[in-house]
Amino acid sequence: MASGLFALLDDIGSLMDDVALATKIATQKTAGILGDDLAVNAEKSVGFVSSRELPALWAISKGSLVNKAIIIPLVFLLNIFFPVAIKVILVIGGGFLAYEGAEKIIEYFFHRHSTKQTAQKKHQELKADDNSEKQKVLSAIRTDFILSLEIVIIALSTVLDKGLWLQIVTVLAVSLVATVGVYGIVALIVRMDDLGYKLIRKTSGKGLGFIIGRLLVVALPVVIKVLSVVGTVALLMVAGGLLLHNIPFMHHLTEFLPEIIASLLIGLVSGTIVFVGVWGIGRLVNIILKRKVTSNSAGQD
Repeated sequence: MASGLFALLDDIGSLMDDVALATKIATQKTAGILGDDLAVNAEKSVGFVSSRELPALWAISKGSLVNKAIIIPLVFLLNIFFPVAIKVILVIGGGFLAYEGAEKIIEYFFHRHSTKQTAQKKHQELKADDNSEKQKVLSAIRTDFILSLEIVIIALSTVLDKGLWLQIVTVLAVSLVATVGVYGIVALIVRMDDLGYKLIRKTSGKGLGFIIGRLLVVALPVVIKVLSVVGTVALLMVAGGLLLHNIPFMHHLTEFLPEIIASLLIGLVSGTIVFVGVWGIGRLVNIILKRKVTSNSAGQD
């Protein structure tokens, strides 16, 4: 009886060791995308009214968990029955992220003044109406969906030669670490100024605590600006990486370049092409609608 119990405990210990090792390898493989995920989500999670920062971040975190709850079983089913669909989904996701990154750059260079005015207007609207907050949260959740999809697929790819149970446990562990770790750090970033003000009040304007508090308050706007730039670059790199690894033509076209540069270049070019396409379709639809309205007005006269 005792020997059977010890054998069972030994088996459980062995299984836990397998899970720990597989999770460690998967986490190492996804470290790069987790860094990009952090930069992108941090950039997406700032800009809320101070009192709404943590509730908005909590909503995004819950959305991220829902994303992974949808993605994990979907990826396992597709990997078993229709693996080519995973590549198609990744290419579509890469195009979407590239579009978002290119749109930010184009707006900065060509609509800089109007972008500042729009941002100020949105900030004022946010104080009186939560629609803008909901839209920003939904935008962050949509972006998280693509990033989560890549994290899950990369994690799964590291344990494809293992049993199904180990694949599931490893992917679940990496997904949970990714969500808690990324959004936990983002929460610390967006509350830097509050921590700084608390230190300033407690130290009464004296000592090391006061200096650290002032540094945190002054550093937050700088950190947000840096995150905006880094987040956009990371967005393009992730997008370019998705396209580079899933479209052989792009891989052969840029194989003479370092992968980081190739990913960034492909993301920027692809995003610009998608942006121009979306803009062109929008203009065409507007022209058609205007002509339709004009013809209807002329017919009524």
